[in-house]
Amino acid sequence: MERTEWLPLITRMVGPTLITRHCRKMLWIKSLHLVFMVTWFSGLFYLPRLFVYHAMADDAASRERFKVMERKLYYGIMTPGAVLTIAFGLWLWLGYGIGGGWLHAKLALVLILVFYHLWCGRLLSHFKHDRNAHSHVWYRWFNEFPVVILIAVVILAVVKPF
Repeated sequence: MERTEWLPLITRMVGPTLITRHCRKMLWIKSLHLVFMVTWFSGLFYLPRLFVYHAMADDAASRERFKVMERKLYYGIMTPGAVLTIAFGLWLWLGYGIGGGWLHAKLALVLILVFYHLWCGRLLSHFKHDRNAHSHVWYRWFNEFPVVILIAVVILAVVKPF
């Protein structure tokens, strides 16, 4: 049953005020989901870029500065952004009761993104302990992955192709 079909039925059953309140609350939840998704992705785009510069750094002071920047970005911005994105996304899923093939595909991509996030954390640890094994060129390619995921997730969430 489409939303346009069940909304008038529920409105008659529980009253328009309750439905309006619920819809307004869900719009706030959706807004927060998007804000934290943007926060998470900003970190996913920037941390690998820091890795590029860190891999190119040839003096100790620069390497130490990159370690601080990477740690603060990962633990202070990216990880809270990821947790809150997923939390508000689950709230939306439970609040709207939405489903379908597009959502399963989106959830699979989010799971892949969580693994990418954790991989970034592992690379961060390697840099922290001066065990980086990759070149700046490798990190440039590594940096492109979340772009592909972002494009796919936005298309799935907006177009809902299946």
